[in-house]
Amino acid sequence: MKKMILILIGIVILLVAQVYAYDDGDFQVWNTEVQEFKINKSLKLALEEEFRWGDDASEFYYQHYDVGLTYILSNYLNIGGGYRQVYDLIKGKFKMENEPYINLTLTLKKGGLNFESRNRFEYRHFDYKADAGRYRNKFTFRYPFKIVKFEVQPFLADEILFGFGGTNQFNQNRLSCGSGFGITKNIKAEIYYMLVTTKSSGRWVDANVLGTKLKIVF
Repeated sequence: MKKMILILIGIVILLVAQVYAYDDGDFQVWNTEVQEFKINKSLKLALEEEFRWGDDASEFYYQHYDVGLTYILSNYLNIGGGYRQVYDLIKGKFKMENEPYINLTLTLKKGGLNFESRNRFEYRHFDYKADAGRYRNKFTFRYPFKIVKFEVQPFLADEILFGFGGTNQFNQNRLSCGSGFGITKNIKAEIYYMLVTTKSSGRWVDANVLGTKLKIVF
């Protein structure tokens, strides 16, 4: 009987380890690189690559490659769309996701503050499980100012992720704060801290992310 109990406990531990790849409170590092091309005054093309390390930043577990267009309708509104190819480490193997999306972004500048609300709708195609959709809203406050010759933009942002198609639920929140700054006229960088809270199998787990972003405008 004792052996049976130990075997059952072992099975439960293995199952939990598979569902929750990293511990609650895991430290992660995310790095994003963007190349932006201005086609004309209203239209721009952006290429993006992102890489993530988890398990106390010891394991490379995620990468995506993104191409997107943005059209500026006015000072307050722009629309866009694109395609993202995602590779996620699942049970020791990278699984691919195809992710076309559309964006609608509202912006407002008042009293030195910049407000931005990006609404994104994604269609998520998988080869290894059923397809799904996702809505994401990211709300950002920025306060730009200059230190000597450098433009600095401290920011506070929150993004909610809502899955639908199969399971309809609010399943992730990303709260971040950090600062952007200009290195040169065409090169900008960001460094930030992000608290990622994810719901999986009825349980909420947190990850503490140190993030960096480098953007080159051509």
